[in-house]
Amino acid sequence: MQIDLTTVSAGYGKSSDVLRDISLQIPEGAFMTLIGPNGSGKSTLLRVLAAVLRPRSGNASIDGRPLGGIPPRHLARRISFLPQQPITPPEFTVRDLVSYGRHPYLGWLGRLQRSDWSVVDWACEMTRLTDLQDRFVGTLSGGERQRAWLALSLAQQPDLLLLDEPTTFLDICYQLEILELVRRLNRTLGMTVVMVLHDLNQAARYSHRMLALKDGRLVADGPPDEVMTPAFLREVFRIDARLHRDETLNCPVMVPVRSLIGKRDDS
Repeated sequence: MQIDLTTVSAGYGKSSDVLRDISLQIPEGAFMTLIGPNGSGKSTLLRVLAAVLRPRSGNASIDGRPLGGIPPRHLARRISFLPQQPITPPEFTVRDLVSYGRHPYLGWLGRLQRSDWSVVDWACEMTRLTDLQDRFVGTLSGGERQRAWLALSLAQQPDLLLLDEPTTFLDICYQLEILELVRRLNRTLGMTVVMVLHDLNQAARYSHRMLALKDGRLVADGPPDEVMTPAFLREVFRIDARLHRDETLNCPVMVPVRSLIGKRDDS
């Protein structure tokens, strides 16, 4: 599966465009992270990729077929989109929640079959939720709840997993747990992953490719070693930073030194 965006611009209502002339290609099996300042268009780009938001201009396609022309039920079998802070009915058990990932596959009777419940069991096992599946979601910790939503996404058996800030408000131990899980899904299942992260060091550590947005435009696209440079950090994030290389993790590590906001000539 390959997704292509060609000169895509998008926005909401009568407001001006949030995204402007975005062109990119997402090959099968990629692990990509969207980075950029607040308001740069990261979440909007995910919504375009999920076909939740239609471009105002340009083209978005999957394997050459326009995203907007694919029935939502069929698209939900190929793309799973986990937005920021999804609202979970507290009276749902984990198993109830995960089972909703099978809805795109329901037959005309609208009932889950034995094969569907087998997928639910598999999704719970993959996310280490088997022992928690009878717990009410409202009783879970933040990390456990996020794993439950990931299990729902897995139950869809998608080709593409879209995650909007999946580690927000989680303690660092749960952040790493979620990111390790997502990387395992990418490596073992070949699932294509596109996620939004604010932590640049985590983005550099876990993704194959980093895409940076600023003011709705794509300003950098490449491997972490190529994207994470002092000049890039000054231009896009307005910080001075030192860069080191972690040979064990095989990725660049950024150490922020000072903010350039309010500095004359940003110098």
